[in-house]
This record gives sequence, C-alpha cells and structure tokens, in this order.
Amino acid sequence: MPRWTILTPVLMSLLGCWQSDPEPAPATAHDGTLRKVTLQLNWYPEAEHGGFYAALENGYYRDEGLDVTILRGGADVPVVQKVAAGQADFGIENADRILLMRAQEADVVAVLAPMQTSPRCLMVHEIANVASFADLKGVTIAMNAGEPFAQFLLKKSLPNDVQVVPYTGGVSHFLRDDKHAQQGYSFSEPFLAEEQGTDPKVLLVAEAGFNPYTSCLFTRDELADEEPSLVRKMVSASVKGWKDYLASPNATNAAIHNLNPEMSLDILAFGAEAMRPLCSPEGQESQPFGRMTAERWQNLAQQMIDTGVLEPKTVDPAKAFRAEFLPSDSPE
Repeated sequence: MPRWTILTPVLMSLLGCWQSDPEPAPATAHDGTLRKVTLQLNWYPEAEHGGFYAALENGYYRDEGLDVTILRGGADVPVVQKVAAGQADFGIENADRILLMRAQEADVVAVLAPMQTSPRCLMVHEIANVASFADLKGVTIAMNAGEPFAQFLLKKSLPNDVQVVPYTGGVSHFLRDDKHAQQGYSFSEPFLAEEQGTDPKVLLVAEAGFNPYTSCLFTRDELADEEPSLVRKMVSASVKGWKDYLASPNATNAAIHNLNPEMSLDILAFGAEAMRPLCSPEGQESQPFGRMTAERWQNLAQQMIDTGVLEPKTVDPAKAFRAEFLPSDSPE
C-alpha cells in the first residue's frame, strides 16, 4: 500500500528541478498508429491496480487507439509530481492526496474513482473484543500520524489515551501482540495476518466518516483541456477493465503476479474479492462506475481543513475532479 507524508511548499518548489529517468515523450498519432500513453502507479502492481491492468491485458486501451505503458511506483516515485510535471500522462492516487497537491498548485485533476469506499483501515485482533474505534482505549496503534486519515481518527474517533507509534510496514508487530493495532488496507494486511495464524478484525476508517475516493485515475487539467478525446478514451477503457477485473480477476492477477512476485495469487484473489463491495457499495449499483460528486469532494476538503492537514481557501474541491469523461452508459 502506498505510504506517504504531506509535502510542504518548500518541497513543491523543487518540483521543477526534480528529474526522473528519461522516458519518451508521448506523441499524438495522426496516421492511424497508436497514441503512446504513460500511466504512473502510486505503488508496486497489486490488486488495487487490477482494473487498469485488465484494460491493458484485455486490449481495451488498444481498442481505443492507445498504446499504454503502466509504470510501477514505489516509495521513491513521486507519482503526483511526475504527472504535474508532464513526465507521465496519467497517474493513480487517492483523493486526499490530490487535494493536498492541488493546494500546492500542482496541475492534477481526478477523472475516475474505481473505489467508492476507501479500504483504509485499522486492523485489530478479534480476541481484543474491539467493536469500534472508541474501544481502543490505551491501545498502541502503528500508523503514520501525519496522514489525513490518522489526523481525522485522532481528533474525531480515537480515545485520548491511545499510543501512536510509527508504522514501519508489514504485520510482524501485530503478530506478536494481541493488543497491538495497525493501519492497513482491508484487502492486504488482514490477509497477511490471517495467513500467519492470527485473528485480524478490520475497522474501516470510512465507517468513522473519512472516506476519500481511492486509486483515482488522474491527469493534468492542461492535458484534459488540450486532448479531451484522449482522456475520454483512457477513462472508458479503464472502466471496462475494472468491470472485467471485478467479475473475473484470475488472468489479470496472473499478469500482476508476474510483474510483482511478492503479490501471491492467493492475496491477489483475496484483494479482488474484498474490493467488489468497495467499488460498488450497496445501494450504488445503478450509479455510473467510477463516479465522483462535488458533495463528496467538498466534504473531504472540509474534513481535512477541520483536522488541520489542509489550509483553508487553498483549494477549490469542485475543481479537483472532472466527471465529463465518464462513459454515459457505465452503470453496473
């Protein structure tokens, strides 16, 4: 799962100086050849990227005239900065991150939100008899305290006496202590913990009220304005890929496993199954897949302001997304 910290204006000022490995600049095709497109992931290939890989593997991008190269991410790959600087055409990132970067004047805008419910969670032991965040009195929680979800929990949902320690990845500390809790994604860390013989229970942060769109496909406003047809084709093919992946993930999971052997076929299958209700929550099945609303973006921005991770009046949440590229016939 992506682990990130909030960037300061000083770091953003370095954006123009940051250089990635040289990549060929995309060129618009006017002679019937495929349009080269780069998609930068926010982490190594895994289930949360399944729909995009399904679109690639099943030829949906190619059907739209696109030659898409998916670039793996990692802790040292600043996905938002790369897209904002024009070093990648599209990227994958969560809505709260997009708001933070737009507040620092990065030209990024979300165009598709595959996960309507955030998989962000705290993982606890079933034996600890924890039914809600309020029950975590005196518990040690491993999480990145500077992230928006953590600040929301600390100020809105968690008891005052919780002890927060840095999250270092993995589940080793969780395995050793029945009173230990940690951050995670509901389709990843719980599988790892259960595989080791423990009894994980998931408390979704979304159920506490903090629910940013997750694994958003985003691009630059500049690109969307100059090449709306390109963005529409990318979104359309990605929607088809996501629907296929959620219905039948096995072939795509095999491709992801080949790219990232640390993701076993079992954990990828678990992830695809766990994501289905996150992508199409109960009661929203008839809504266009990947839809976004101004109300949710506005609510997210206000929550981030209220918890102090976003300065007031630094971003207009209504401009953080563009819904016009979604297919009009994309209900489930």
